[in-house]
Amino acid sequence: MATESFPRPIGTHRRFSALLAATALGVYLLLIVGATTSITNATAACSTWPTCHAPTDPLSQTQLVIAWGHRIAAFLVGVLVAASALVAVRGDASTRVRSTLVLSAGLYAVQVGVGAATATLGPAAVAPGLHLGLGVVIFGGVVLALAWDLELATGEEDDAIDLEPDAAPASATAPEPGPEPEPVEAEERTLPSGGLARARLTAFAYFKMMKPRLMWLLCLVAAAGMALAAGPALDAYTIVATLGGGVLSIGASGTFNHVLERDVDRKMSRTSDRPLATDLIPVRNAMAFGGLLTVASIGVFLTINVLAAALGLAAILFYSVVYTLLLKPNTVQNTVIGGLAGALPALIGWAAVTNEIGLPGLALAGVIFLWTPAHFYNLALAYKDDYARGGFPMMPVVRGETETRKHIVYYLAATLVGTVALAWITELGAIYAATVAIFGAVFLWTAVVLHFEQTESAAFRSFHASNAFLGAVLVAVLVDALVL
Repeated sequence: MATESFPRPIGTHRRFSALLAATALGVYLLLIVGATTSITNATAACSTWPTCHAPTDPLSQTQLVIAWGHRIAAFLVGVLVAASALVAVRGDASTRVRSTLVLSAGLYAVQVGVGAATATLGPAAVAPGLHLGLGVVIFGGVVLALAWDLELATGEEDDAIDLEPDAAPASATAPEPGPEPEPVEAEERTLPSGGLARARLTAFAYFKMMKPRLMWLLCLVAAAGMALAAGPALDAYTIVATLGGGVLSIGASGTFNHVLERDVDRKMSRTSDRPLATDLIPVRNAMAFGGLLTVASIGVFLTINVLAAALGLAAILFYSVVYTLLLKPNTVQNTVIGGLAGALPALIGWAAVTNEIGLPGLALAGVIFLWTPAHFYNLALAYKDDYARGGFPMMPVVRGETETRKHIVYYLAATLVGTVALAWITELGAIYAATVAIFGAVFLWTAVVLHFEQTESAAFRSFHASNAFLGAVLVAVLVDALVL
């Protein structure tokens, strides 16, 4: 791009992208503040606009602070939205970026008017949810403009890996494939001679098949679902049984995944040392182990209620059969649809307490579902060549890295909107709001940096930021629901 593509002080395209990222973060923060204002009924603290007179009731001083914070934030974010639109019009922005930002700025003015009407005439004078709905549309417009601008500034026309046209989906290779990975040498798979060492190695192999790295996060999802459903009244047995059944369910799913992907695992460097890929554990034993874990998981869930057990079984079948056998080797949307597997623990946690599927549980599951592509696409970028050797049609392999980076921004924005909806539905408090704002900002910023750096380390940085974001949000849900 030209050195001075935009008016000063922006100047360069990279600075314009930074301005759009800051604007997106500002609008998102305003959504969080707005949701908090609505939940706490802070709009009742003042009935004038744009100024706000202090009420005589000292109990409403906290509401007054929130209301003033909302209005100050709205002014500052409005400056960012207007500046982004102005710079886009006067600079070297694409037509769709320019049009989207101008439209977003116009809608922002409308939203300000709706907010003023709500403050002066009362909430009954405005359609319910109109103010927040406009904010979501504005946020979506700014994020779309950001994603399109990043694509223009940093993208390449064709960075996908071609698939062999006559081959099955599981045999995708690069146009100029390197040599097939060497099989693990027999001596490397030889069991230790000592009985204790052999038992220890075998036990660790079975544990590794259960995919323990997934357990902490998915158990945290289930715990958040339980906390939303029960609050401080959550009892110890429900916690232990739900998390215990969840661990067994995850272990069963992981074991069956290892069995079904053992041949492909040998082709990929990141999975070539798995127990079945190295023949450390016989397939028959692994299947029996997975079956035992499945039966144990359902048995534990049945001590809570039948719905939790049914959802637990559905999670095992979906990950093992639908995702592993049908989605992962056959469609580029495998990660998107596969996000249902990670979302089910939220419903299991809610069902364990209520014996039904409720809206807050669905909202939490929706956050996990939308987060999954934004999270996993970073890993797919880092291991693009490895997935191509394994024949998996991951997004970077089929659509290219530029398209994948753009979709990370898309799904991250959708996830952030989902966290706002969760706050609106569940009335989570200030700790949750601050957490999603801070960690959401970090995640979005690493996704923007990924567009410019385009390195494996940048992909891993965004991947770890996504983990930190979800982990922090779930902990915030637990604290807000159980303690405050």
